[in-house]
Amino acid sequence: MTQEVAMDSTKLSNVHIVCIPFMAPGHILPMVDMAKLLARHNVKVTIITTPLNAIPFKTNINKEIQLGSPIQLLEVKFPNVEAGIPEGCESLETLPSMDLKENFMIGINLLQKPIEDLFEKLDPFPTCIICDKNIPCLADTSIKLKIPRIIFDGTSCFNMLCNHNIFASKELGKFSDLDEFIVPGLPHRIEMRKSQLPMIFKSSTSQNLNAIRERIRKSEEQAYGVVVNSFEELEDGYIEEYKKVTGHKVWCVGPVSLSNKDYLDKAQRGSNNLIDNANEYVKWLDSWPQNSVIYICLGSLNRVTPKQMIEIGLGLEASNRPFIWVVRKAYRWGELEKWILESGFEERVKGRGILIRGWAPQVLILSHKSIGAFLTHCGWNSTLEGICSGVPLVTYPMFADQFYNEKLVEKVTETGVRLGAEIAVHFGDEDEFGDGFQVNRVNVKKAIEKVMGDGEEKNEMRERARKYADMAKKAIEEGGSSYINMRNLIEDIMHFK
Repeated sequence: MTQEVAMDSTKLSNVHIVCIPFMAPGHILPMVDMAKLLARHNVKVTIITTPLNAIPFKTNINKEIQLGSPIQLLEVKFPNVEAGIPEGCESLETLPSMDLKENFMIGINLLQKPIEDLFEKLDPFPTCIICDKNIPCLADTSIKLKIPRIIFDGTSCFNMLCNHNIFASKELGKFSDLDEFIVPGLPHRIEMRKSQLPMIFKSSTSQNLNAIRERIRKSEEQAYGVVVNSFEELEDGYIEEYKKVTGHKVWCVGPVSLSNKDYLDKAQRGSNNLIDNANEYVKWLDSWPQNSVIYICLGSLNRVTPKQMIEIGLGLEASNRPFIWVVRKAYRWGELEKWILESGFEERVKGRGILIRGWAPQVLILSHKSIGAFLTHCGWNSTLEGICSGVPLVTYPMFADQFYNEKLVEKVTETGVRLGAEIAVHFGDEDEFGDGFQVNRVNVKKAIEKVMGDGEEKNEMRERARKYADMAKKAIEEGGSSYINMRNLIEDIMHFK
């Protein structure tokens, strides 16, 4: 465990941390939460993003400012024309086509000059940049301005250690896609299939994308350290091992979503316009017994095929349990909406099932006592938010770090069960994969039954989930491991030479 250092209050006023998130909801939300927590330690914090990305959390930041927080939000224009991206598209999930991924990364790197121009106007001048690892151009800014750059990875030490050890072993070439292998050098026995690994292990046909990935990798090596949205009690053994094998400075400061303590913060997290809807959802949840409702959300970048979504819907229907299902208008939305309307699904589940077609106040919903399970895509934010809610998870990973997160839940914390997905369908490759099923309605119903209801195993899993939720809450409270790590991070920045 880390030990807290004494803070020199006279020097705190000279610390100015600039936080720059990658432009996708799953990256922006935790960075904003982390920025709020940093500012609550009485250091000046500036968040820099583009105008459309700033809208969802402006109200939240203004509330912090009204409470006396030394935090501010500044905007830079996204270079749509220069990057060849339509106006109005400033984040990954708003791109009209995944063919524009390269253009989007070009746009991100074009922000370097306007961000540097903004730095020159800041008072006091920034003492540190905390930026998403996917903005590698800021490595040059850090060197040029002689200020430390700390990267925000957006995942866990478990994920980073798995990736590092698999790369370092150089053994991956021995396996076919569906072969299982043991990830080397971990505190637990973790078996993966090659087909489940992140995109970084798969060479792209685009030379530009490969070059961008290499630039990100090199910029990670140049960083002063890594700040992680996790907590020591969750990743016991993995944090120290990751530090040991990489030599990186690491500060675990999460779960940062717990910075949203009151009803309004939870209801408006990610959107300024959710209050009426949030009240409606809470009223509906109030009508159900404790631990009886299933919450289903497959992420802000939901790329599940319509046929697969239909199987999930039919599995939920067959479970005969109440549910809230976020079907958010995403990949090939028209096909799913057509099925919902023409099949009579919504009418059949009326009363015990709610479909949310837009943004959902996830932290608010998960914190409700009636929620008994969370069917998730295992994005790290959702995984942590599920852990903080103290309910078992039903896991359906799709790409990136999500299969690692499933293993953490299934094998390390033992607080969830898997639906059975075996192949990563990488972001933007859904059409290539086609409409093949990873899971079906039978899998969905069986998995729900494994975590809901009575029985010794289910009760033990729920008890483990509750214990991790308690540890998460204590971690960010004064004197907790993440609270201390954040103070140590600030102290480190204060004494950087």
